Amino acid sequence: MTNIVTIDGKASIRATTPHRVVVVGAGFGGLETVYRLTGADVSITIVDRRNHHLFQPLLYQVATASLATSEIAWPIRYLLRGRKDVTTLLGTVTGVDTAAHRVQLDDGQTLPYDTLVLATGAGHAYFGHDEWEPFAPGLKTLEDATTIRRRILTAFERAERESDAVKRAALLTFVIIGAGPTGVELAGTIAELARVTLPEDFRNIDTRETRVVLIEAGSRVLAGFPEELSTYAQRSLEKLGVEVALGHAVSDCNIDGVVYGDKALGARTIIWAAGVRASPAAEWLNVAADRAGRLQVNPDLSVPGHPEIFAVGDTVTIAAPDGKPVPGIAPAAKQEGRYVASVIKQRLRGETPAPFRYSHDGSLAQIGKKLAVIDFGRVRLRGALAWWIWGIAHIYFLIGLRNRLAVAINWLWIHTLDQRGARLITQGRAVVDSQSVPSHGGEEKRVSSAR
Repeated sequence: MTNIVTIDGKASIRATTPHRVVVVGAGFGGLETVYRLTGADVSITIVDRRNHHLFQPLLYQVATASLATSEIAWPIRYLLRGRKDVTTLLGTVTGVDTAAHRVQLDDGQTLPYDTLVLATGAGHAYFGHDEWEPFAPGLKTLEDATTIRRRILTAFERAERESDAVKRAALLTFVIIGAGPTGVELAGTIAELARVTLPEDFRNIDTRETRVVLIEAGSRVLAGFPEELSTYAQRSLEKLGVEVALGHAVSDCNIDGVVYGDKALGARTIIWAAGVRASPAAEWLNVAADRAGRLQVNPDLSVPGHPEIFAVGDTVTIAAPDGKPVPGIAPAAKQEGRYVASVIKQRLRGETPAPFRYSHDGSLAQIGKKLAVIDFGRVRLRGALAWWIWGIAHIYFLIGLRNRLAVAINWLWIHTLDQRGARLITQGRAVVDSQSVPSHGGEEKRVSSAR
């Protein structure tokens, strides 16, 4: 048993038995916390509703048939198999009893904790229009990626059989809503898939006639990048054949397409990349959150009023040294997880930690083959050199030699032969005479295309 005690206004840990740390979420922040607690006098339980850790920066490459799911995800138990101090549980957290120091699971069980780390991530935000989700899936999980891949590939298959010109045009129109890094990467890759990879595979359609439309409510793509790189990214997308529509908010998504500005566009494949909302962690704790649901934390990443609870990654909002919010990217989550682990260790020693200080290592986004932009602050890169650095950086951060080699070989294959080996329609019946739309429960339902 251990207790968080406050002496002279400073939190420290008084231990009588091994300190119990519960980590909710096995993303970048949660895993980094666990890794960095190696050797500490603690017992750790990590719980996640999925059994795998996902390398989310490359999720769009699964969605666009460039990589297989197994190349960007690893079983959590496998990653922690050598840690006898760690117990891995598959379960869904539904709440936290802060008074009893227990995490509540959906099956009624509870997990006692002395220190709790919330690394619960974020989901899609439809800005009050959750009814759009069945028609415009977002991209946060492997299930999302395979759903989008299935829709993209099935659209081409249905277009091959469609004799009606209007319906065929809608099938060959792909809309991406939101021009952040995910939206830009999806738009560029889908354009290359249609114009470079697929033309020789079909007989009744010319896939080069595919329309890829990137819709952004703001004034430019990649708004988080310097304006010169944003301009370069837009021009590069347009050279790839992507239609970029700026300054237009989407007002409707349905089975027939989208409405943005004063335009209605027929499209059977819509992808949502416009916004995210944090997990309900703030609701579990009944504490303050911003408009996106992110916890507002103390300088040491602890939750106000609960020094024994920390939050990291997309779950929180905290200012960087420049006054701007720390971005919701993998390096930031890892820095926060590393810091929280150090705080726990320092408290065990009776020391007082310094406040968290975020260090921005740079922003990267791929546009297409041999096209990328990188912002390192004073150093800004674009084009082929940026693409190579982008690729090397992503391969470096993958887990395991096998995955690094597999991804490198896949990218080399795409680079030299313009072929993507993961063009499989899986996890659901390929429907060529109706539109498959996932229900909110995640299962496919058939919606007739007849009006």
